[in-house]
Amino acid sequence: MNVKPLAFNSLGTRSMATYVETDDAKILIDPGVSLAPFRYGLPPHALEWQRMDESWKLIKDYTREAEILIVTHYHYDHHNPSEPEIYRDKVTLIKHPADKINYSQQERAAYFLNMLGKCPKRLEYADGKKFEFGKTKIKFSPPVCHGTNPRLGYVVEVSISCSGEKVVHSSDVEGPSLDDQVRFLLDEKPEIAIVDGPMSYMLGFRYSFKSLQVSIQNLVQTISETSIQALMLDHHFMRDLRYESRIKPVYEKAKDRGVKVLTAAGFLGRRIEMLEACRKELYERCGEESLSKVAGKSL
Repeated sequence: MNVKPLAFNSLGTRSMATYVETDDAKILIDPGVSLAPFRYGLPPHALEWQRMDESWKLIKDYTREAEILIVTHYHYDHHNPSEPEIYRDKVTLIKHPADKINYSQQERAAYFLNMLGKCPKRLEYADGKKFEFGKTKIKFSPPVCHGTNPRLGYVVEVSISCSGEKVVHSSDVEGPSLDDQVRFLLDEKPEIAIVDGPMSYMLGFRYSFKSLQVSIQNLVQTISETSIQALMLDHHFMRDLRYESRIKPVYEKAKDRGVKVLTAAGFLGRRIEMLEACRKELYERCGEESLSKVAGKSL
């Protein structure tokens, strides 16, 4: 099984776009990418805009290869309703647009479906379901909270298995800090887990110290009780420059068990580029000229 992260926070953008190729299926999870409108009171730096354009081009290149496209929820870093043609003649498996969903995502889902029209070859609501494509099995969790509560709606986690190999993509669990979020990982027992880690950059504000502690416990449990070989922690987690120090027990348990804890960049053998987390530094280094380059652009 070939697993390739396409766009992630450690690669410079907000995204969890992932390409998975099995013996008999080519799958792309969450074909979307975006930027934080403001961080440290600053709009996206010119380098972030450039990286987002590059990432979207790469995602579109892989959608042409993929036969199956998956959308785990309707935030714009996970889907792009403006370019429905990427779904043309694809099997499209999506989070249910009306069940277990908040008002904002329900509106976005309706708009997305309207834009899709008859582009997909096959469109299915995926929540809690299983699909088979030859030897490849795709299993979805029931809807779980986007984060620590339902305020931001719900997402579906994804498990892909073939020929004795398995990968799980958690979508935006921000931890995981809830029992049903981590239960999917524990039940599926993947060799590779792509997990949206704790939202520690909002620690004490929108993310509690208790949620962080529970997330650490859940990640340690996942390492201890499954056959996981590589744990990819990224997305919300990689908006915090102090990310490693936040979850020391996870790295310690992983070392004891011979498990790799990686970012998406590390998984690819690339340098970590936390552009959003370094936005203030980018502006300080490049000065006012960069501000004029991004002025007038909107997300």
